[in-house]
Amino acid sequence: MRKIVCALMALFMLGALSGCGQETKKAADKKPAAKETKVLRFGTNAAFAPFEFQKKGSKDYSGFDMDLARALGKQMGMKVEIVNTPFDGLIPALNAGTVDAAISGMTITDSRKQQVNFCTPYYKSGLIVMVKKDNNNIKSIKDLEGKKIAVQIGTTGATQAHKVKGAKITEFNNNPEACLELKNGGADAVIGDLPVEQYYLKQGGDKDAKLVGDTLSAEDYGIAIAKKNTDLLEKMNKALAELKKNGEYDKLYKQWFGAAPKK
Repeated sequence: MRKIVCALMALFMLGALSGCGQETKKAADKKPAAKETKVLRFGTNAAFAPFEFQKKGSKDYSGFDMDLARALGKQMGMKVEIVNTPFDGLIPALNAGTVDAAISGMTITDSRKQQVNFCTPYYKSGLIVMVKKDNNNIKSIKDLEGKKIAVQIGTTGATQAHKVKGAKITEFNNNPEACLELKNGGADAVIGDLPVEQYYLKQGGDKDAKLVGDTLSAEDYGIAIAKKNTDLLEKMNKALAELKKNGEYDKLYKQWFGAAPKK
């Protein structure tokens, strides 16, 4: 009889321990998972120095826009991912949801505002004409009638070029390709964004090219966001305002352009 009682007690204890194991497992299953950092995907066309580009031999993206994107992500508590996309594919990518925002030296225009929303402008630019260094006949955009002009596809520079009477326009995927066309004699001029062409000259392009005439127009760059994503637009504007307030924006601006932005 005593053996039977001992055996029953042993079975009871095993059952209790098994039950505890199950409860422990259930408790572990119910333990909340570690909170993952949300990813903020920025689309860009990384051939627009000094705003976005890849240094030779590097897989990382550099430039004012890239540093600003990372600063915005940090301010918003999000991990930033950069997606390199052809410039004319950025708005379609936004509307398809493959990227969350586009930062690529994109000028805020009425036609683009019909397709996407823009954050508060973060940079003021303008268009300029660039010609071969030994060309003394072209002194402004007025002298480009009937000439060959190289531009980057989908840009305001391309839009401006198409307004020139009788001009033959060749559109390229990026600004370096347009500049190369000028260097090789395939174009009489390039119309592009002033800070981008200035950077090109600074990096050695001044051996073959020069800027002529006045800045054609004042343009605001903005971060584009799909119209349906109003929540992100609000958060991005708030983060951008905070970066301007705490001095981080001025720090990045000075780093890339050598001076603080005009207030």
